[in-house]
Amino acid sequence: MATIKPFAALRPRPDLAEKICELPYDVMASEEAREIATGNPFSFLRVSKPEIELPPGADIYAPQVYAKGKENFQRLIADGALRQEAQPCFYLYRQVMGKHCQVGLVAVASCRNTSKALLRNTN
Repeated sequence: MATIKPFAALRPRPDLAEKICELPYDVMASEEAREIATGNPFSFLRVSKPEIELPPGADIYAPQVYAKGKENFQRLIADGALRQEAQPCFYLYRQVMGKHCQVGLVAVASCRNTSKALLRNTN
């Protein structure tokens, strides 16, 4: 059986939220992300697409890309741009695209022993 728990998320400082929050990394090419993040040291694209800080054409799977993403993430935390919640919470989100709307819950989930339960149910 899955266990669902609240957690203390890292959230953008309210006055920086518009500068930090970005589109998901997988909806844009590296060059587009580079253009969007230009002039914005707080852009989360510097974490989710860290290749934008390396020379164009860099291997996006190279170890230095991951190291750069980690460095950028740690800098956002150290500078106080991202702050951890004081207590664990459940988080709701809502996404709207055209006429389609979806709502979700963000939480910590454990799916331990799920495969055993599935095996028992198929016998």
